[in-house]
Amino acid sequence: MLRTQFIAVAIDQAYQRRQQDAEGEFYRKIAGQGPRSNFQSTTQGFYIASADGTLLLYNNNRDPEKLNRLMQQRLQEFKVPSAVTPISPGTLDARYNPSPPKGGCVVRVQARVLGGYLPTTDRWKKIFQSSLSRDNLWISAAEQQALTKGQVTQSLQQRIVRFHLVDNTRGEPPMWKKEEIRQLKITFDGTTLRGTVHLETADGKRGYEAQLLGKIEVRGGKVVLFDMVADGSFWGQGPYSGIAPKGRFPLAVGFRLADGTDAADQIPPQASRGWVQGYIR
Repeated sequence: MLRTQFIAVAIDQAYQRRQQDAEGEFYRKIAGQGPRSNFQSTTQGFYIASADGTLLLYNNNRDPEKLNRLMQQRLQEFKVPSAVTPISPGTLDARYNPSPPKGGCVVRVQARVLGGYLPTTDRWKKIFQSSLSRDNLWISAAEQQALTKGQVTQSLQQRIVRFHLVDNTRGEPPMWKKEEIRQLKITFDGTTLRGTVHLETADGKRGYEAQLLGKIEVRGGKVVLFDMVADGSFWGQGPYSGIAPKGRFPLAVGFRLADGTDAADQIPPQASRGWVQGYIR
């Protein structure tokens, strides 16, 4: 149904509900007809709307069988609007339409908890326990040039550690603060990257101790291979990443250079939300 009878769009509503442009206005028109019409807080959920912006369904249940049933019901009730006025894109709100840095590169980042969960028969807990997260690391042009010279800049080291060595397998995690970097040592000989990292909050309730190992290749002044993994012991959770294993548990974070074939390669890093300049500085 999604492929043949709907136009499927996945967005980050934290952007669209704030955007001051035609896209943001259209989204707020749709979402404003639902129960989450306060755009100062989250409007997340599933929306079905007609081309003129008439809301046909709002639901925030993750059960695919229920969503499938609701979609079929709305298809039976749907009537094609008599006329729909085309929307002019106009000027995009640059703050919420960031693009990967020119001359830089995008690295896909995925994390997974490798053990520590208690056995469960709960369907949803099983899904969370085996989940593989997805994010993007942005590397600037200057940082890529430094890599071609055998150097890993402090800015790149800090960005990897603070914003990507996180447990985002069950929800949106808190990012690390500068002062929570207890130890960071990275060496790079032009091909092999090795490192040791210790991250920990002031109260000691959340932390990550890991080893880094990676291989980087450059050709023609560009990075053509960026394979790296952080493997270590994590503990704790955030307000939106609950039900973590108790105590310390193994967490691995993998990095691989994106080739641009996936539309998701253009998605901004989660930590850049609303402050790209702060993320990529």
